[in-house]
Amino acid sequence: MAGELSLKVYTVTTKATLDELIDAKPFTSPLAILIDFGIIVSQKTIDYFQYGIINSHFSLLPQWRGADPITFSILSGQKRTGISLMLLTAGMDEGPLLAQAEYELEPTETTPSLTGKLIELSNQSLQSILPLYVQGSALPAPQQEVTLAESKEPTYSRKLTKADSILDFTKPADVLAREIRAYLEWPKSRATLGGIEVIVSAAQSVLVPTQQPAGTVEMLRETNGLIVYCGEGYLCIDRLKPAGKREMSAAEFIRGYGSRLNQAS
Repeated sequence: MAGELSLKVYTVTTKATLDELIDAKPFTSPLAILIDFGIIVSQKTIDYFQYGIINSHFSLLPQWRGADPITFSILSGQKRTGISLMLLTAGMDEGPLLAQAEYELEPTETTPSLTGKLIELSNQSLQSILPLYVQGSALPAPQQEVTLAESKEPTYSRKLTKADSILDFTKPADVLAREIRAYLEWPKSRATLGGIEVIVSAAQSVLVPTQQPAGTVEMLRETNGLIVYCGEGYLCIDRLKPAGKREMSAAEFIRGYGSRLNQAS
C-alpha cells in the first residue's frame, strides 16, 4: 500500500537506529503516530515533532499498560475495553490522554477478532481527533482524571511466553476457556489428552460441581462431545489439532482417536 501511494518506508529495529534516523531529519510532518511499535522511543525522537507523538494504545488507559493489552483484556474476563489516544512520554504508557473510545467485548471474543475491531476503532478515533488536536481544540489531560476505565488504578500486561500455552486443568474451566480464546494466535493452548498432544482452539466452560479429578477426559458418544474436568467445572472442547495433523472438530477427533482415549482412561 505504501508503494501504491508513493510513500517512503523507513525500517528501524532498535532505539538507537530510530535515533539515527531522526538525526538524518527525513520527516517534515509536525506530528507522528505510533501503533504497536515495540521499540522504546527516546525523548529526542518525541521532541523532533512539533506536536509530539500520538500513541494509539489498545486499552482504556491506565488499564493494561504494557506490551499486550488486548490479550490481557480477554484473560481478565472484563466486559469492556477500548482504545486510548495518548501523547507519548518517557514513562511506559503514562502520557496524557487526547481521547478514548469504548468497546463491549463479545462472549466469544478472541485476540485476533478483538484486534481487528480495535484497529477499526483506532482508525476512526484518529481521523476525528487529530485535526482537533492540531487546531488546539482537543487538549491532553492526565489519564487518571479523564479515563473511561472503571478503575483509575494502573494495571500492567506483559509479553507472553511459550510457558503460557500449557493448559493447567487444576484451574477453573472459565479461566481456561479465556486462555484458549486469548492465546488462539500465539502461544496457542496445548494439552495432552490420553497421551495425545493437542492444541485446543475452541472450547466452552461449564461451571457445575463435579467429582472427577482435574484432567480427566470423557467422551460423550451420544453428542460426540469431548470434555475435560477442571479444578472447577469442565471444558467442553469444540475444536482441536492433534500434533502433526489438521485442526478438527471434537466429533472428528473422537472418531479418529477415541480408542486411544479409552485405553488411556
